[in-house]
Amino acid sequence: MSSSFLISLVIVLFPIMHIPEAHERSTTRRQLGPESCRTGNPIDDCWRCDSEWESNRNALADCAVGFGRNAVGGRDGEIYVVKSEDDDPVDPIPGSLRYAVIQEEPLWIIFDHDMVINLKQELVMNSYKTIDGRGFNVQMSNGPCISIYNVSNIIIHNIYIHDCVPAGSAVVRDSPKHYGPRGRSDGDGISIFGSRDIWIDHCTFSHCYDGLIDIVYGSTAITISNNYMFHHNEVMLMGHSDDFSADKNMQVTIAFNFFGDGLVQRMPRCRHGYFHIVNNIYTGWEMYAIGGSANPTINSQGNVFIASNDESTKEVTKHEIISEDDEWKKWNWRSEGDLMLNGAFFTPSGQETPASYMKASSMVARPATSLLTASSPSAGALSCRNSQPC
Repeated sequence: MSSSFLISLVIVLFPIMHIPEAHERSTTRRQLGPESCRTGNPIDDCWRCDSEWESNRNALADCAVGFGRNAVGGRDGEIYVVKSEDDDPVDPIPGSLRYAVIQEEPLWIIFDHDMVINLKQELVMNSYKTIDGRGFNVQMSNGPCISIYNVSNIIIHNIYIHDCVPAGSAVVRDSPKHYGPRGRSDGDGISIFGSRDIWIDHCTFSHCYDGLIDIVYGSTAITISNNYMFHHNEVMLMGHSDDFSADKNMQVTIAFNFFGDGLVQRMPRCRHGYFHIVNNIYTGWEMYAIGGSANPTINSQGNVFIASNDESTKEVTKHEIISEDDEWKKWNWRSEGDLMLNGAFFTPSGQETPASYMKASSMVARPATSLLTASSPSAGALSCRNSQPC
């Protein structure tokens, strides 16, 4: 099977889409029966074949895989319905998204109509929350976006996050009983800081000021899955700085994502920690796809890497080094079962023994070729509609 044929095939299966087209990916899936809808993606196969997903929303919390598999979000709480796009950073009104995410108790947050939310300040979340956009076209854009700061058990699902910008120093409420000054935010789509048990699934990301997803300051137990990312420079940063040793315990799974058109670098860029990059599709990168510094362990398994036609950007990896020494050769980076197309190549380093990658192993990888032959693969925000199979 030629590289040109596989490139054409992946473009057919995963078209480069724009809104509103990005919310119409599941049309084919809805025409399939319960058995034929299964693709081998363990997350989707856990819930998308259930025609009663709308009345059993919190079952999604039992479908996570990877290092973030214990993130329960608001599974054990009540359903909260967002009815208004209104945003008041200090005194949010009942029925708004901000009012829901700051509450102390677990909540499963859903929406009652299509909406585009333009936040005035970053959305500071409390623990045990799920933001579930299934059933409607829910977008967050043209303002500061989501901050997951020193909390745990967060699920964010089926939201289109784009054109996020920094927020100025301001007073923001982070719980029903507390509000206070916040420093200037970076303009990330989602910023995860000092948090654990986080799952970001089936979201679409593009065009943010800084990163699409940044994970820093000792955050761990995180899965980033089934997302569609396009048109952005620095896609994902994992690890605060080369000197921040608390990130040595970071564990992140990046699985079943589609890295689309117009991405430049950091898919992800890792420091310290352990990173399982598994069963993703990369359709070109303008600088590099996977990079890092400060001795991260990178376990790349079952991915499809399709390089662009630019001969200077065929390499998947970038070992970020300050000096000219060979220290990077000791970092454990491996490619196992990856499919390299159009001249793509991965530069491994460090040990080859399975034991060296135990802390960077979180799930069983599927064969990379299965990503190109699935009958109806999908990533990003889904066009699930209420009272219909997703």
